[in-house]
Amino acid sequence: MTALAATPRNGELGFWMAGLADSRPTYPRFTGQDSVDLAIIGGGYTGLWAAYFAKKLEPSLNVAVFEAEQIGYGASGRNGGWLSAMPPGNRATFARASGGGLDASRALQQEFVAGVDSVLDILQAEGINADQNKGGALVAAHTRAGLGRLVARRDADWKYGLTEDDVHLLDRDEFQSRINISTVHGGLVYKHCARMHPAKLVYGLAETLTSMGVSIYEGSRVGSIEGRTLTLDNGRVTAAKTFVCTEGYSGQLLGSRTLIPINSSMIVTKPLSEEAWQQIGWNGLQCLSDSAHTFIYAQRTADGRITMGGRGMPYRYGSGTGGAGSTPQSTIDLISTKLRSFFPGIPFEVDHAWSGVLGVTRDWNGGVHWDQSSGIGSSTGYAGHGVTAAYVGGRTLAELAFEHKTERTTLPWVGYRARKWEPEPIRWLGVHGMYRLFGIADQWEERRDSTKTSLLAKFGSRLAGLHE
Repeated sequence: MTALAATPRNGELGFWMAGLADSRPTYPRFTGQDSVDLAIIGGGYTGLWAAYFAKKLEPSLNVAVFEAEQIGYGASGRNGGWLSAMPPGNRATFARASGGGLDASRALQQEFVAGVDSVLDILQAEGINADQNKGGALVAAHTRAGLGRLVARRDADWKYGLTEDDVHLLDRDEFQSRINISTVHGGLVYKHCARMHPAKLVYGLAETLTSMGVSIYEGSRVGSIEGRTLTLDNGRVTAAKTFVCTEGYSGQLLGSRTLIPINSSMIVTKPLSEEAWQQIGWNGLQCLSDSAHTFIYAQRTADGRITMGGRGMPYRYGSGTGGAGSTPQSTIDLISTKLRSFFPGIPFEVDHAWSGVLGVTRDWNGGVHWDQSSGIGSSTGYAGHGVTAAYVGGRTLAELAFEHKTERTTLPWVGYRARKWEPEPIRWLGVHGMYRLFGIADQWEERRDSTKTSLLAKFGSRLAGLHE
């Protein structure tokens, strides 16, 4: 029986956060007035990594992190747990925009490859257990058209600096020997990707920061920045430097059309039986996605579950962020059906469903910005590749602000700015229209066993700036 046996938990900041709710560290609310060397707005991965590297560069700094809700409240505590080597954006666009051409974009790609192992090394050195395991990633093709896209993707990866050792094609039998997906035609295997528990990473970083002397405040929303002054609900802070690290929640501070919150939803099963795992395989603990236009992302958790995510309802009118992540039943059913299609006959029971938002610029390219004159910087626009991007972006931001020239401070996403999003209702219509095109394209290719990608999907991809 594959139908849901009971209504799953819904929202509550998601499975990762809810599972640690009774043991998570808590931090005080900021009140009064203070003066700091560095104020960081946002208690997610970017802000925490930026604080970590600022203290590494300048140990005497007085650094404070201000989080509006609780640390990890946003995408950092709700994501799919992929520490991957994919940069946030279109590598061809970065190559054109930087003036450095192909070499600049290759340097960006190599920094993200190095970032995967760098994060894992830091976690080991700091004693942070986030269930991390570098098992790589698999991308499954369910149609011949999808397999063709993966061949083109591999060729683009090689063009931008990855090697055959980093990414290569698998045929059907090779893929199924790793994960036994019934409908797979073949796929890609990526070397540089690690699975982890998102909330454990948040809390481990935060505890490390407090041991380094960083002050962390929760329930401390920054309403405005005027010059060097941050105004909060119950106080004011004067900061020599300020980092805005709020990703999909950046509208109030960076402008509602600079980047928007795109919604992504997830489910997690109850632990599977040993018999089920023997049928599925997945012993290498790889991360898993597919070549569909409305793609999924998944992992096998440390306690023997499967998490799977997908878009569902992609965008809320007026850039709504969705609170604690309550998810419509239609979205839960959509992702559950996809999971059952991968592994027919396995008795899955969904334990928890949730949603969160990721920050997306108009062309889906992220950027790191530092303004020396105002003393304000930001790193945003990760478009679903945020676990590694937050590490690279937070580290780069600290290096820029404290004038440490490194290989990261000249990468092509430094200073990159996309054009602004359209106003509503054009924005809502455009985002929903794009995802509708992708959904129709998937149905078209699957029903007709297409060998070529649908023209509708090509149009949607070029409209969004996703095509390399």
